[in-house]
Amino acid sequence: MNTELNAKEYVAELMQRARKAQEVAASFTQEKVDELVKAIAWALVKEENAQEVATMAIEESQLGTYEAKYGKLQKKIRGALRDIKDAKSVGVIEKDEAKNLIKIAKPVGIIGALVPCTNPEATPVTKAMFALKGRNAVVFAPHPRTKKTNARIVELMRQALKKHGAPEDLLIAIENPSIEISGEVMRQCDLVVATGGSGMVKAAYSSGTPAYGVGVGNAVVVVDETADINDAAHKIMLSKTFDYATSCSAENSLVIQEGIYDKLIEALQEEGGYLVPAAEKEKLQNAMWVDGHLSRDIVAQPAAKIAGLAGIELSADKSFIMVEEEGIGAAYPFSGEKLSVVVALYKYKEFGEAIDKVNEITGYQGEGHSCGIHSFNEEHILALGLNTRTSRVMVRQPQCYANSGDWVNGMPFTLTLGCGSWGGNISSENITWKHFINTTWVSSPIEPVIPTDEALFGDIMND
Repeated sequence: MNTELNAKEYVAELMQRARKAQEVAASFTQEKVDELVKAIAWALVKEENAQEVATMAIEESQLGTYEAKYGKLQKKIRGALRDIKDAKSVGVIEKDEAKNLIKIAKPVGIIGALVPCTNPEATPVTKAMFALKGRNAVVFAPHPRTKKTNARIVELMRQALKKHGAPEDLLIAIENPSIEISGEVMRQCDLVVATGGSGMVKAAYSSGTPAYGVGVGNAVVVVDETADINDAAHKIMLSKTFDYATSCSAENSLVIQEGIYDKLIEALQEEGGYLVPAAEKEKLQNAMWVDGHLSRDIVAQPAAKIAGLAGIELSADKSFIMVEEEGIGAAYPFSGEKLSVVVALYKYKEFGEAIDKVNEITGYQGEGHSCGIHSFNEEHILALGLNTRTSRVMVRQPQCYANSGDWVNGMPFTLTLGCGSWGGNISSENITWKHFINTTWVSSPIEPVIPTDEALFGDIMND
């Protein structure tokens, strides 16, 4: 049996179905598009469906918590819908009278959506919402570990499409995914949206198809001397323990001003943090990294399980683990992304050192993704934004709640975070519906606007 040939033919059949459905969607009005987006969103926030999907995601993946997955379905879907429901995405979407320009939105075609096992619940829904907003079809290629969850989500959305008179094949799930099949989806679709590990994203960019990918997460959060210590500790705990840190946005390292270091550690301990004694650090490291690779056994697992694997006793009131660190790089694995309820702790004296540490840590892993700061010093906040190679700086917020959109900030809701050229991505934005359309510019003549050389070059003309 030729696996590659079979995969190619199988995916080609799916693409044919999706393209036929998309040709119908291309004629939808704005009103119809918005109706369908709301319909598939409602299908997954409905109580009984959200409970079912969250339960499936936990049982199938064995990653994270039911409460977090249910919460993501409720919050991320509603947030994404709030952001896009009034946006123009069909026909003329913008007119510039001064420049006599008209912009017209048109579909991309078929989106190849790669779905990770770490966030299998809300990711396919938000991608489907963004795609349908642009009158596209989607073929979902899930991680094999959560293929049943993905199939059920797509089934619920297809039911909603049918109920509202739209072709069900606008959304198609691959029920038995493989590397070969995912590769064919990326080669045969019109646009790839890859959310997942670095290997998946690299494959998307090398597929020959235009692609939006995400970079490695390894968020670093600075806590300076002006921070509200208790507030910062509480928000760090909320973010670090949410879904057992399945999110690549969760705090991986804290860079703390030395004058408040002890007070913050005490506050973090009161929030459920366990500070690993120096004598136990090597045991924890050996349990978390096996043969130089992060162990799957600790990813998105409760603190008690991680501690048990390391032979460390942990009381029942401890929900995350803190490790003091000084070094950065491959020889110091705690400085990298941990995908677990473990956070590295660093000290700094002057704020310039904090910026340097953020760049060094993310330079090792996570460049272009995110960082954060707990501070009321506006100069420090702006300096962090100006001088770090990150696409997002979250101020006084739980990192993993905030950078992908939250009710308390203006970030666009999404579960796909571009990391710019720093992270090997084409976009440094939160990927939303506007990345799922083509735009035609209609340009009509205007009165010439030709500036003088004096206006253009000024004093340079005296050189």
